[in-house]
Amino acid sequence: MSFALSPARPLRLPPVLAAVAVLAVLALPLAPGGDGESGAGPADAVSALVVLYAALRAVRERRRPLSATAAVVLGMPVVGLAVAAMGAASPGAGLTGLGRYLQVFVLVPAAVVLLVRDRADFRLLAWSFVGLAVWQGAVGVHQYVTGTGASYQGELIRAVGTFGPQDVMGMATVVSFGLVCALGLALGRAPVRQRVAAGACALGLLLPLAVSFSRGAWIATVLTCAVQLVLAGLRRALKVAAVAVAAGVVLVGGFGIGTAMLQERLSSIGQVTDAPDQSVVDRYTLWAAATGMWRQHPVTGVGLKNFPAYRDGHASLALSSGSDTEGAGAAFRKQPLLSPHDMYLLVLSEQGLLGLLALAGSWLALLVCGLRGLWRMQGGAGLDCALVACGLLIWQLVDFAYADIGGPSTVLTAVVFGVVAWWALVGAAE
Repeated sequence: MSFALSPARPLRLPPVLAAVAVLAVLALPLAPGGDGESGAGPADAVSALVVLYAALRAVRERRRPLSATAAVVLGMPVVGLAVAAMGAASPGAGLTGLGRYLQVFVLVPAAVVLLVRDRADFRLLAWSFVGLAVWQGAVGVHQYVTGTGASYQGELIRAVGTFGPQDVMGMATVVSFGLVCALGLALGRAPVRQRVAAGACALGLLLPLAVSFSRGAWIATVLTCAVQLVLAGLRRALKVAAVAVAAGVVLVGGFGIGTAMLQERLSSIGQVTDAPDQSVVDRYTLWAAATGMWRQHPVTGVGLKNFPAYRDGHASLALSSGSDTEGAGAAFRKQPLLSPHDMYLLVLSEQGLLGLLALAGSWLALLVCGLRGLWRMQGGAGLDCALVACGLLIWQLVDFAYADIGGPSTVLTAVVFGVVAWWALVGAAE
């Protein structure tokens, strides 16, 4: 008797690992320095390869890559971007700005939609966000404890992870995304062990988020987590809220996390109009400058990458020359204020109403479709995916009121929009 030997099946890795690779690269330390303007880094190069891989995979499989609805929703920003690019100061600046916006809001999100096959892939990507957040948070807490972080009020205690002081919001953004994903996974219908692990990660990420000293990230995270808890059900919301309060008491009372600087930073959220510090004054001044640009060019804006050129003509004398950055392995430097630190006002000033309506319309469509899918998933197996996707989008939309795109961590925003788009346009219908 003879036995035919069957050839070994080749190991097939899930395509979503290409998107996970972008997050993995963001875990690597960045070289200190840079001008802080383009913010392009290794993760951006990997994201370009991911887009190429997704396109080649779609061509090889000879299938329609995106549905008509997905193509319209993800392609809406292109019109406003093309018009604003033509109004740039130079062709090079126009192409650079156009490429950045297409990367973050069109190409990478579309690639993620193509690479995520099912909810199992979605959960793998969500856990990757949590893993990246835990790593960056651990680095940030070490910086805070050892005094090797970025400068904050003259002390090197601000947690910035591997991003350095030039992207001071990078770690806070990563940790916030991880916390939102962990909470969504904990509130789902997964096995108890996975939900307990996700809940533990969410509680553990509160500490690095606190020592990031990022008021915008705090506000966005608190609002998002509150919405996630409400959407998951009142009874579960009360249980999780009680655990979060207990954890806060342990952190503040038991481990002494409530330092005077942290308490001062927290209390300053309610004092931004009464006694604003220089950073708040700069932000208000930049917002006023962006509004002035829009009033002069209401339909198409001043053109991509043109905010710095028009800034001084619309800003008051209260605007400082830049923000001081140092620490975390980088020397002291004055970082110029090249954007209004408000995504909506940045788009409004550079792209006008045309660009803002196109971008905001795309985001609103994703939010409506995502929430509609969440409503259908109440009590179902896909509730965790719905809570993660809707939570990430809500966090990003809230944070855009205090921040805009720029820096090495920006590519993470592109992946987030891809995660949201998959759930809103594909996963919710499964």
